[in-house]
Amino acid sequence: MDIVVKGRKTEVPDLFRKHVAEKLKLEKIQKLDGKVISLDVEVSKEPNPRQADRCDRVEITLRSRGPVIRAEASANDPYAALDLAAEKLDARLRKQHDKRNTRRGARRLTAAEVPDHVPGAATLNGNGQAVPDEQSDGVPTKKIGSLEVKGEGPLVVREKTHVASPMSLDQALYEMELVGHDFYLFVDSETKEPSVVYRRHAYDYGVIHLSTDPMVTQAQPPAAGGTLGG
Repeated sequence: MDIVVKGRKTEVPDLFRKHVAEKLKLEKIQKLDGKVISLDVEVSKEPNPRQADRCDRVEITLRSRGPVIRAEASANDPYAALDLAAEKLDARLRKQHDKRNTRRGARRLTAAEVPDHVPGAATLNGNGQAVPDEQSDGVPTKKIGSLEVKGEGPLVVREKTHVASPMSLDQALYEMELVGHDFYLFVDSETKEPSVVYRRHAYDYGVIHLSTDPMVTQAQPPAAGGTLGG
């Protein structure tokens, strides 16, 4: 297995590629996860001068036969960002390794302890912002990825599609901790409906379940066509 290093809207010098190979030692990684398939390192740069202290961003993605493990960090240079991301990756690899080798680990949040619903939940977009109910007319429309955006609109930085296997709420929380994100979208194994778990305050978690409105389904017009009587 090789380490794939790529830049997103930036050049990656050979010296940095060599540093990546020295920092992410494959022998050490394979001891913690012997089923590693690929290890990708993506480097990007933030052009905004107001974010000079975290202008360089490094994202490490490890794919194996188990869950995907991702670690990312930003700093004022790519070497510092790589060091921070590598530390996060090592911690998550060890956590997964310990979980595999321990039948009963530390107590985790059970489904009964997570609220069945979140009071006052609003319709949210991918950035966690409320979706407006009204759309203004007469404004120029442009395509951003697969979206049609009116006016200035939101800037879509990245669009991803993942293949999801149904899982329990406990497993979704565990997967969220592995990738280091504040939310995780999954398909609930009990309801077969999309759901989202997210981190609230301290060690509290929230969950949002989506279900089809039966009234909307019943209000759909019948399919055109039919059998003509003779």
